Amino acid sequence: MAYRVPTTLPAITTPSRPPTLSLHCGRTRRGHSLIAAGERRSANRTRWAQGGAATGVLDRTEETVVSADEVVWGAAADLQPTVFASIDRLMAANLRKVQAAFREQRIGPHHFQGSTGYGHGDWGREALDKVMARVMGAEAALMRIQFISGTHAIATALFSVLRPQDEMLAIAGHPYDTMEEVIGLRGKKGVGSLMDWGIQYRELPLAASGSIDWEALASAVVPGKTRVAHIQRSCGYALRPTLSIAEIERAIKLIRAQDPSVVITVDNCYGEFTEELEPCAVGADLCMGSLIKNAGLFLAPTTTGEALKGGRLVAEVMSREGYTVIPAPGLPTTHSMITAIEVGSRDSMTAFCKGVQKLSPVGSYIEPEPGVTAGYGDEVIFADGTFIDGSTAEVSADGPMRPPYVVYCQGGTHWTHWAIALESALTALRAADAAQGQPKAQQQQPTQ
Repeated sequence: MAYRVPTTLPAITTPSRPPTLSLHCGRTRRGHSLIAAGERRSANRTRWAQGGAATGVLDRTEETVVSADEVVWGAAADLQPTVFASIDRLMAANLRKVQAAFREQRIGPHHFQGSTGYGHGDWGREALDKVMARVMGAEAALMRIQFISGTHAIATALFSVLRPQDEMLAIAGHPYDTMEEVIGLRGKKGVGSLMDWGIQYRELPLAASGSIDWEALASAVVPGKTRVAHIQRSCGYALRPTLSIAEIERAIKLIRAQDPSVVITVDNCYGEFTEELEPCAVGADLCMGSLIKNAGLFLAPTTTGEALKGGRLVAEVMSREGYTVIPAPGLPTTHSMITAIEVGSRDSMTAFCKGVQKLSPVGSYIEPEPGVTAGYGDEVIFADGTFIDGSTAEVSADGPMRPPYVVYCQGGTHWTHWAIALESALTALRAADAAQGQPKAQQQQPTQ
């Protein structure tokens, strides 16, 4: 990830309108000109280097299109009575489930005492694991800050059950970018990937619809050889729908019918609390995720719900602007914490992320730029001004710099944060598209 830090900052104008286991780690308005010059922040998020000046103009005539804030708040008003209300009911159901787990384990002030050394008698850690197991529908859970990321938790699970000559079968297409090095599909040889240890890897391509290829899955398992069947629930950095719990359950039944001894693992990152059930509750053996994306455990149902509403607003607004979005606008069949926007060019992708970064709580004064980031094969751009490095809970937009140039939006502790971020991002994106001679904005009146 890279950043440019402007020496002069534009003013921000506010609108006037209102046997299972779960492993988790514990990541402007139009019409003004922008002049940016100063430092660059490198992709590793730690080094700083001097960079040259850059000048860009964000300027639109009043007659061209409906203003960004009118589009955003008009879309929000349309979503309130149906889409947002439905998500509120999901939030309530998941909050009820989490609170019941806290009550069953009699969580009290004594659970928040610290411990040192080996941690013998650490009541808080033991209680937290039990709460997490209950919430995830699992027999047991490990919820540790020592799992530094979702990728770390997934790798831990895979290394724990796979042995030389075993086969790992990925049934939902190509894995997320950071898993490529864990498996051994990319990177140096001989550094300890699964393939370095003699693990064989095979994957089932997705169907044309972007879902699991059910016909291929029905005969994909090789009894006695396939040790792990791995399911990635979210889209990751791919233009495909997020898998629903019903689809995961269907896949589990197909796998079990071929060989009951296969260990079924689910990458549940960005999936927690997007439905009322979790993968372990429908038969997964190992479920791994990262609650750094959900602002912890007790707040996770609420934070996730607001992020879902923010994502629905992103989809509605960007669809009205003429962009392809996944999931499509409206109430989706399967909720996703990630909303993908196909913007079509490197410049448009950069502009959108810069617009989001301006409305981030941390580092709003810096400008994200594409850069090399550990674990990724392509340059990646991140707008992620978050309190914890790697979290996306506050508000974030990112993606790899490769065709068809897709921005993946996540987070938002309240949907209104995405509303004001979209005002900024949409203004910047319109300017970038106009500069490239490919304006997307529709010539329409604001929705009443």
